[in-house]
Order: sequence, then C-alpha cells, then structure tokens
Amino acid sequence: MVRFLIFLFSIIIYNSSIIAMEKKPYHHLSDGTFRNPEGSPVRTGKAKFSYRQFTQEKKKIDMTVPKEHVVDKEKVLSDLEKYKNEDYIAWIGHATYLIKLGDVTIITDPVFSKNAGPLIFGPDRFTQPALKLNEIPKTDLFLLTHNHYDHQDMRTIRRYPFKNSKVLVPLNLGKYFKKSKFKDVNEMDWYDEIQVNDDLKVTLLPAVHWSKRSLTDTNKSLWGNFLIEYKNKKILFGCDTGYGNIYKELGKKYGPIDLSMINIGAYDFKPMFDKSIYHTTPEEALNVAQDLNSKKIIGMHWGTFVLSLEPIMEPPKRFKASAAKYGFKEEDAIIFKIGEIVPLNSIISD
Repeated sequence: MVRFLIFLFSIIIYNSSIIAMEKKPYHHLSDGTFRNPEGSPVRTGKAKFSYRQFTQEKKKIDMTVPKEHVVDKEKVLSDLEKYKNEDYIAWIGHATYLIKLGDVTIITDPVFSKNAGPLIFGPDRFTQPALKLNEIPKTDLFLLTHNHYDHQDMRTIRRYPFKNSKVLVPLNLGKYFKKSKFKDVNEMDWYDEIQVNDDLKVTLLPAVHWSKRSLTDTNKSLWGNFLIEYKNKKILFGCDTGYGNIYKELGKKYGPIDLSMINIGAYDFKPMFDKSIYHTTPEEALNVAQDLNSKKIIGMHWGTFVLSLEPIMEPPKRFKASAAKYGFKEEDAIIFKIGEIVPLNSIISD
C-alpha cells in the first residue's frame, strides 16, 4: 500500500511538472535557463574561439581613432546645457546613451569603466566616455539589456549617483541593483510592459543573444530589446542581437518604429570563424530595422572597445554604404560621434 501511494504521488508530481512546462513560454527552459526565440540561429561546432589566436590577430588592427569620431568635452557640456529643456539623444560611447523624453532622462547600458570585464581583465576602452559618471545629468530611468561586461558594468552600477532612478532589467538581473542600493528595481520578461508615466511606456522584447558573467551562469538571466513608446513616437533600443526571424514578427506586431538603435560592431572573428551569430553585421542591422518597419536607424555598439577583429572604423562605413539596399536613405542610417547630442525632433519628425 505504501509503495502504491509513493508511486501515485510520483505520477502526480510528474504530471504537474509536465503541465507547468507546457505553460511556460518557449524561451523558458525547464532548468531555469533561457533560450532565443524559436527559429533563431544556433552555434555550430565549427565556431571555436581561441583567446590566443584572437589576441594575436587583435595586434594587427590599426587603432588610429579619427579626431572627428569624438566630440570635444567642452562642447558636450555646452550642448547638455543648451538642450536641457528639449528632448534629445546623446551618445556616451558603445551602448551607453542618454535619451531625454519630456521630464524623464533615460540611461542605457551605462559603462564608464576603463575596461569591459571583471577587475583589470577584459578589453580596454580605446575611446573614453563622452562624460565622466559624475558629469551626467540626473537620470530617472535606467535600462539594462543583458549581463555581459560591456553592458552590465558593476563598477558603474555600484558608484551610480542617481539610485532613485527606476531600473528596468530582464529576468534574474534585479539582484545586482538591489545589492547596490537602488530603490525601484523591476525585472521583466519578454513582452512585459511598464507604464512609466502618462506619456511613456517601456516594453521588453525578444532579442537573439545570450547571457553569461561566469563559468556557471550561462543563460541564467534573460536578455532583450526595449521598445520605448513616448507620446506618438516609438524608439527601439536594441540589446546586442544577431539577425533572426523574430524581427519580422515584431515588425508586424509593433511597427512601424520611428527609430531603431541597433548594434553594428563586434561581428568579425576571421580566421577563427566567419562571424558571430549573436552580433549583427552593419548589413544585418539594417535588415533588422527593415523587418521592424523602422523609419530610421542609429548604428551603435562600435568605436569604443575591441571585441572582435573588424577594423575599428569599418562598421559605420559599411552601414552607410549599405543603407539603400535595405530601403533607407543614407541620411536615415545615422551615425553619432561619441559625445554628440541631437535634439529628438531633428531625428524623428512629428
């Protein structure tokens, strides 16, 4: 009798687990990790990374930074004051932007450290942030797309001066902010929405990427793009992403998008393997924007760290040169200088 009850109990538990798994979205796995949207590209055994070979190839890259790539600090500070009462977008470097929308100033994936990695490890910056952390204006909203070191910079998070900012992060990343004394931390799953105020709503959308900060936490936290809806405007701030069919689906559901901000760097790993499936090339970034029915696109995630083996100034050249092929005017494939501040109405017309 006891054996029968144990067997019956086991069957009930097993069936309950199966039902629970069936209710979970596709990107939630039974072990608590996450995966990319259905139909996304997957790694093959042919793509093998060698740190030694990468380091050798990296030495061959011309690290000459054109003077026009970076705005003079005095002008950055002057423009911040000039546009303080306007909506604007400012590039601090890599994936760090200030986006001012009405009374809300947003910061994205802030990295102000000298290197992208734990302690002294990881790639060093070859261009400095447009502003020091103590020079940025007060922020109200902090968006983090995923946990890689060139996006989730714990030194910046711990030292962040505006810890009353509302924090929006993908699932399982909130603990880092709570430990760092942020007061309003919100974890989001794909398609979750948060109404920030009457004029501003943010939705976390799928991306084709992955997460990892240590040897034991691969894909244990989620990643994603942020759709920012402000009055009658839609801005998509992209997570690092590869190209995938999901963007056609998102375009049908959420498009047209007024402005997409998509990664255009960190794609070339030849001769080890051809390219990363988790970082779009400049052409693939344009394809993503096309699939999203975007009117304009900003190419970001380049010109700050050497994360791959393409020449450091190649991404914007390929981006501009390929715009027409994907239905964009060259001027609508937008490249910022580090430190450039542009009024939103100069980019998105009402």
